[in-house]
Amino acid sequence: MTTTVELPLWLVVLALVLAAIAALERVLMPSARWFLRRRMERLLGRLNTHLARPIHPFRLMARQDRIVQLTYDPKVLQAVMEHAQETGVPEPVAFQEARTYAREIVPGFSALVYFGFATRAARWLSRLLYRVRVGRVDTALAGIDPEATVIFVMNHRSNMDYVLVTWLVANRSALSYAVGEWARIWPLSRLIRAMGAYFIRRGSRNALYRRVLARYVQITAAEGVTQAVFPEGGLSLDGRVGAAKMGLLSYILQDFGPDHRDVVFVPVGIGYDRVLEDRLLVEADRKGVRRFRAGAFGILAFVTRMAWRKLRGRFTGFGAAAVAFGAPLSLRGWLATQTGAEPEALGAALMARVAEAVPMLPVPLVAAAVRAGARDRAGVEASVTALVAQLEAKGAGVELAEGGLAATVDEGLQALLARGILFDLNGLRVVSGKESLLAFQAAAVEQRIQIQ
Repeated sequence: MTTTVELPLWLVVLALVLAAIAALERVLMPSARWFLRRRMERLLGRLNTHLARPIHPFRLMARQDRIVQLTYDPKVLQAVMEHAQETGVPEPVAFQEARTYAREIVPGFSALVYFGFATRAARWLSRLLYRVRVGRVDTALAGIDPEATVIFVMNHRSNMDYVLVTWLVANRSALSYAVGEWARIWPLSRLIRAMGAYFIRRGSRNALYRRVLARYVQITAAEGVTQAVFPEGGLSLDGRVGAAKMGLLSYILQDFGPDHRDVVFVPVGIGYDRVLEDRLLVEADRKGVRRFRAGAFGILAFVTRMAWRKLRGRFTGFGAAAVAFGAPLSLRGWLATQTGAEPEALGAALMARVAEAVPMLPVPLVAAAVRAGARDRAGVEASVTALVAQLEAKGAGVELAEGGLAATVDEGLQALLARGILFDLNGLRVVSGKESLLAFQAAAVEQRIQIQ
C-alpha cells in the first residue's frame, strides 16, 4: 500500500486536464448556463416592456427544441409518409430528409445579437450611406390588435432593405425574415440565423421541402411571431413594385381558420435616391436573366473608392432613403369580404398597397421629369412641380429635400449629372447607353402616377 508509483509527466498533465474538463462540464458549465439564462430572462423582461410587440416565447425556445417541434408536427409526419409512398423510399429515410430540411430552415435567435449588435450596426450603416427618412405612417397602425400576428409586406429594391427596416422597427419588435441563398455565406449565415432569419430555397421543387417550409411558416404565424416578407421573391429589375409570388403568403392563407389568431399585413414602401445595385439590376433586366452577382473584386473596388472619398471628405452619401408604412390589412377582415379566397387576390391587394406606400424622393422625381421631356433646369422644375401636384392628389407621400422644390430639383440634377447619367451641354441630355438606368430611377414615380 505504500509502494510509490511513478507516472510520466505527460500522463499526469493529461489526467489533470481531463479532470478539469469533467469539472467544467458537470459543475461549472451548468451553473454558468443557469446564471446566463437568468440574466437573459431579466434582460428580455426589461426589453419587452419597451417593445410595442413583445418577443413571443416561441422565439426564445432553444433552436433544437423548435427543430424537434417542427419535425414531429403531425402535418410534417403526414407529408413524410406521403413522400415515402410517392417516391418509394423507406419512411425512415424520408423522415431523415424532413429532419434535414427542418434543421436548414429553423433559425436561432439571440436578443443580444439582434438588439445589442445588429440594430446598432444597421443604424450606423444606413446613416453612413443615406439620409434616412421615415415617410408617411398610416394612423390605422395604432389600432392593430395586440394579439394579432403582424407581417410586414415590403417591396424589394435593394439588399439595404433588410438593414433599413430592421432598425426602423426595432422599437416595435424583432423581425423574422425569410432570406434566400445569397445569405448562406459563412460567417454571414451565422449572424443572420442568430437574428432570427430563416433560409429558404426559392427555386426548390421538392414537395417534401415545400411542405416542411410551409408548416414552419404556419407555426410561426400561429405563435404570433412578427415577420417581414418580400412577396416579389427577388430584387426589382426595373425599379417598379412587381407582382407577388404566392409561396409564403399562400402558406399562411392555407392554414388560417376561424380559431386562428388574426394576421395583420402591414404594407411597407421603400424608396431610394440611389439603389446600390442598380447597374447590376438594369443589366440583368436587359439580358433577361435574373441571375446576377457582384464579383468580390468589384465589391472591394467599390468599397475602396467610397472609403477613399470619405477620407478626403468628398463622400456625401447616396442621397435619401425613405420607408413609409401604409394601411394595414387584416386577413380575417379581408376573408369576410371575399366569396372565394384566392391567394392571388390577396397578393394583388397587398402589393397594390405597397406600391401606394412607396415614398417619392428627389432623384426619382427629377429622372421622371427628364423622361417626360424637360431639357433645362427651368423645364425640370416646372415638370417636377406638376408631378408633385399629381402625386399628392393621388395621396402619395412626397419627400422633398430640405429647402423645398428648388432644393429638390438641385439635388436630383446634381446626383444624375455626377453619376454620368445626364450631361449638360446647351441643355440636358441623357448619356448614350444610360437610358435604361434613367428609367430605373424614374420607375417609382411613373408607376405611382399610373395608379388610379
